[in-house]
Amino acid sequence: MDPLVPRYGAGSLADVVPSLLAGLDVPGMVDVLGISGPARVCVLLVDGLGWRLLREHASDAPFLASLAGPPITAGFPSTTASSVAALGTGASTGEHGLVGYSFAAGDEVLNALRWNRYGAPEHVDLRSVLVPEEVQPRRTAFEAAADAGVAVRLVLPRDHKGSGLTRAVLRGGRFQGVLGLGDLVARVGEALRSADRVLCYAYHADLDGLGHVYGPGSEPWRWQLRFVDRLAAAVADDLPPGGALVVTADHGMVVADDRVDCDTDPVLRDGVRALAGEARVRHVYTDVPDDVRSRWAGRLGDRAWIASREEAVAAGWFGPTVADHVRPRIGDLVVAAKGSLALVRSEVEAGLTGFVGHHGSLTEEEQHIPVLVAGASSTRTVGGSA
Repeated sequence: MDPLVPRYGAGSLADVVPSLLAGLDVPGMVDVLGISGPARVCVLLVDGLGWRLLREHASDAPFLASLAGPPITAGFPSTTASSVAALGTGASTGEHGLVGYSFAAGDEVLNALRWNRYGAPEHVDLRSVLVPEEVQPRRTAFEAAADAGVAVRLVLPRDHKGSGLTRAVLRGGRFQGVLGLGDLVARVGEALRSADRVLCYAYHADLDGLGHVYGPGSEPWRWQLRFVDRLAAAVADDLPPGGALVVTADHGMVVADDRVDCDTDPVLRDGVRALAGEARVRHVYTDVPDDVRSRWAGRLGDRAWIASREEAVAAGWFGPTVADHVRPRIGDLVVAAKGSLALVRSEVEAGLTGFVGHHGSLTEEEQHIPVLVAGASSTRTVGGSA
């Protein structure tokens, strides 16, 4: 099968906020998704809510399923740090530069989700070494909205305040920390009533967490999906006049039980200077890419797509353009898993190695995500095919 290359600029997560801001008269924004219109809008990102998973478990999420339309693509890699960056900046991966869960940045390998040193036995905060505003220097879509007079509000878990990822890609919004579902609903309602033109971004993480631990479609995951459905319905019920709720996600998820351990397999370790990414997509940094590619291809066969940096860029995996300062962050080789393959690291990622559910690659299950609109009338005109 062929990789599902994200539809940057024509139906991707990076297009969601610019499409909405086009209806709020923010200069330079274009509504390619056909969702502009509401003057007060909340974008609720449900971590791990893949479009196929929602369709397969529609009975557990009747409210969300009632809003279902064609999917859009997450972006590559289909992982939280890259996707939140796409949402906040309105830019493709090659432009915002957060090219994975972890990647080489200067002399460090950065865990972009936690903004610490990837693989270190103890937490090493890199915010003073890899300054978030310098790692991602582009003006965010939220900053553009605020400059145009839109009230931008961030309703996020309290511990996200001041984090490296928040500073890097969500600049421009007023932060409101929350502890649970109850105050998320309440704070969204307050935000949407705070001005005549409002963009509120809210985030819920737990569906993804249960998918990792128990697997997408497991009983705990399905119970969490039911709670997410009630959450979305509650936000929609509390919308002010002219308000809308847009529910989307950062990626889907697959059960990945075909495990290959990159830390203990000498075939995969030989010639590799550094290894980053996560189990479904790896950045391989090496001084002998041809030799390493041959070994990895022989070991993995047709269970993965293996591309050189140049090939992945040319194929548009990271977007139509890749900034000069971003290019070295991409591995000399990029390995994206097919099927149920998980390229685990038992030594460096001991906790993640035991996960049942994974994401990050270019399969339909991981790439396709929903854009569900409730409230003020809006017609989807672009997005993707079912």
